Amino acid sequence: MDSAIGKELADKAAAKGMVLLGLWDNGIRQMSNSKRPIKSPADMKGLKMRTPPDAVTVDIMQALGADAQQIKFSELYVALQQGVVDGQENPLTNISSAKLYEVQKYISLSGHKYESTPFLMSKRTWDRMTPADQKAVTEAAAEATQLQRRLNKEVDDKLVADLKGKGVQIDAVDRKAFMDACAPVYTKWTAGPIGEFVTRVVQAAR
Repeated sequence: MDSAIGKELADKAAAKGMVLLGLWDNGIRQMSNSKRPIKSPADMKGLKMRTPPDAVTVDIMQALGADAQQIKFSELYVALQQGVVDGQENPLTNISSAKLYEVQKYISLSGHKYESTPFLMSKRTWDRMTPADQKAVTEAAAEATQLQRRLNKEVDDKLVADLKGKGVQIDAVDRKAFMDACAPVYTKWTAGPIGEFVTRVVQAAR
């Protein structure tokens, strides 16, 4: 996010009338379910997994052999409680704040998806500011970005212990096996209209 990739996203935002001041962490998504521990892709087979209406997430679930179903987040707790779906995937902060641990016995630290929250302001507002004010905002935003990322990681680390204390079983996964199983997802998205950009994002992340 802090490399040329982020600069390219900032340029695209500027073309749409927005100034990108920072790319904040929206969390790394993990999986939970009520059926069994998920440690390898084979454990995903046949699970009904709730996802947001996001094409990449759906592709990941399908590549792992799960049945992806879209349910509103506001309806997710009840859907899990009633067995409409077996599991879901979200950052630990969401799993905790929505009390999904009450109806999900197993959490797997799959880390299958990272999401970023852009910190933006209107370019019209930016253009009305003095150079000194622009410099001050830019510096403050950079400091805030690093702080937000650090706090987000600290919260995640703390939540692992907190959720274990609530009786949830938390497992690590065979990360390479999951990456290998998701090879068709990489193939699909690197071959699509934004394939060249996706390839560079993957290379930079690795």
